[in-house]
Amino acid sequence: MAGPYTPASAGLRMRPGSSDPRRPIASALPLDNEHVHKIDQSHQRCAAFGLSRIERLDYSPLGRSDLGVVRERNQRLYAHAAPVMEMLYEQIVNSESMVLLCDATGTILHSIGDQDFLNRASKVALQPGVNWSEQAKGTNAVGTALIEESPTLVHADEHYMHANHFLTCSAAPILDPRGNILGVLDVSGDQRSYHQHTMGLVKMSARMIENHWLTDDYRNVMRLHFHSRVEFIGTLMEGILAVSQDGKLVGANRGALEQLGLSGAALRMHTISSLFGTTVAALVDRFRSPLATPLPVELSSGRQFHVYARFNWPVWHAASSGFAAEATASAVPGAAAEAGAAEAAGSSGAGGSSGGMAAGAAPATGLASLSLGDTQFAALIDKIRRVLNRDIPILILGETGTGKELLARAIHQDSERARQPFVAVNCASIPETLIEAELFGYEEGAFTGARRKGAVGKIVQANGGTLFLDEIGDMPISLQAHLLRVLQERQVTPLGSAKSVSVDVTLVCATHRNLREMIEQKAFREDLYYRLNGLAVRLPPLRERSDLMALVERILDRESPERRLRLSPEVVRLFQGYHWPGNVRQLFNVLRTACVMASGESLITRDHLSDDFIDDARRVAQQRAASAEPVAAPVFVAPTGPAQAAAVPMPPAAAPVEPVPPAASMPAPQMPAPVAARLPDEPAMSLEDIELRTIQQAVDAAGGNISVAAKRLGISRNTIYRKLRWRSDGR
Repeated sequence: MAGPYTPASAGLRMRPGSSDPRRPIASALPLDNEHVHKIDQSHQRCAAFGLSRIERLDYSPLGRSDLGVVRERNQRLYAHAAPVMEMLYEQIVNSESMVLLCDATGTILHSIGDQDFLNRASKVALQPGVNWSEQAKGTNAVGTALIEESPTLVHADEHYMHANHFLTCSAAPILDPRGNILGVLDVSGDQRSYHQHTMGLVKMSARMIENHWLTDDYRNVMRLHFHSRVEFIGTLMEGILAVSQDGKLVGANRGALEQLGLSGAALRMHTISSLFGTTVAALVDRFRSPLATPLPVELSSGRQFHVYARFNWPVWHAASSGFAAEATASAVPGAAAEAGAAEAAGSSGAGGSSGGMAAGAAPATGLASLSLGDTQFAALIDKIRRVLNRDIPILILGETGTGKELLARAIHQDSERARQPFVAVNCASIPETLIEAELFGYEEGAFTGARRKGAVGKIVQANGGTLFLDEIGDMPISLQAHLLRVLQERQVTPLGSAKSVSVDVTLVCATHRNLREMIEQKAFREDLYYRLNGLAVRLPPLRERSDLMALVERILDRESPERRLRLSPEVVRLFQGYHWPGNVRQLFNVLRTACVMASGESLITRDHLSDDFIDDARRVAQQRAASAEPVAAPVFVAPTGPAQAAAVPMPPAAAPVEPVPPAASMPAPQMPAPVAARLPDEPAMSLEDIELRTIQQAVDAAGGNISVAAKRLGISRNTIYRKLRWRSDGR
């Protein structure tokens, strides 16, 4: 291994009191031994990489399209960092400096700075689209901070490459609430303009970005803001903890870890009770009032802190009743709304109405909490219960928003593994280049940008519990063979490792895609399909469920328990005639907005619904009315027996939607004979009679099921009710 580089001018400037002349410019700064050791280690790594100090490397940035892909992948990081970068630059303007944002691999995403210095920096490729990892550019603040996972200063001749000796760079990694590196914030400038406070500004700015990220990740989760000194709550020095409704600590900022003296993994082993000696219910009761003051708490070690809780009251008002729902950021767009719908759907018993429960009775949990009276859903749950704890993988099919992850969590909650981890992975939300490392984990140095100590994969994290692979149809086909081998051998080999890790997981997968069509198109492996398809269940879309109004009632009771909100008859008809393309997730969002708009009222009317929903519902109604026009044309002969129409039952205004079986299971409608086949002695009929008799025959053919008849005729149920009511009245 090549030894440390010693410049010719080694004897000119030395660290006071030091006999080490290797870096005369940097040694003039008051840098401690730990810093010097960090730089020495970095230089040794660069020598091991085979980097040259003087050879001119390829400084060409990424192509525009490749840079666009990288920026799109890190759009959320940029959105949080850009305002902070502007504020940081205002503090260093006109100092021959620039502010840089890099992703987790060291690629520069964005830069702002003094124009003269930006031009100088571009000559050494310090510009967007260029990778500044140690492997690419030697010792530098960005690359070394990624390796060390800590704030790093690299000054002047501490840079490994001679071309970068004119720089002084201060960088701090940006971490997510689980301790994963999101990117790096850096300030680089002319080494002659070095200021010791620059690193402090960079660290504070990185912490601001981290706090913004945590707040965005856990907007529907209780956040505890704490500090040993009450006046520091609300400042950058405060610690922030994210707490789920069951009291688990699911995220923390850097300030929290520093004050508690715990690593992220150690912190997640705690609950709010074991850490602070309090409960979620107590915090909800105390901090539901905006005038509440911070709560003094004490750790088991005797250290005292002041805690202030922030949370979304509608989501948390029933936490003291024992509802357990997770609202972590996955990463999935729409997860927060689905989690809220999950809480609403699981807050009362199978009967559907919380008002019908006995006083003091515990709410139903798990699969039982999902049953509201729909026969299709009840049959689905019965199938799942039969295979629980039998080591049979479950494949959940269904449209988006039908509650696939909610069902997976209920399966886990009812299984023998309920006290073990439930790990959800959305295969569609992870970039293809990262999904393998995310699932299987990796060892240190497995790839550029890998964490210093490696990372545990999601499959290993789920060991002993349940692994939920959402949107499995979006998994890259190149990765499917690896997953199949893991499922068959029950062993995971992390990237860069030769050692396998045994795993024991219950597998639940979900997708909205047609996997059989994907198999025919060679987009999904057939062998993996049959490995995942132990029991396949299809969640019915909301438009085919008969428990719409029961679900509405449950959501309303969950969102406004103190007001007992109900729907007006007009809104009931609007809901029952709507096709709900977004399913339960859309219903929850519509009702949640309506609850807020109906503040102080007990009845939700049309005025409380969003304009977009009303316009869509009106458009659907118009399309159905238009499709009903051909029915009145004299093309069919109605059946005899007009008196039967009077016997058709008329539902109340708020009657629930009746289930519509899938089209494949419907018998072919028995349509009447054509007009041309009418017997000569049969009297002529009016267009109205033809229309009414055609409707009556469709109802008879459907066994009296109005919903099925309406679907076959292409008209709404209300149209059938109205026409038959007119007939029964003698019109």
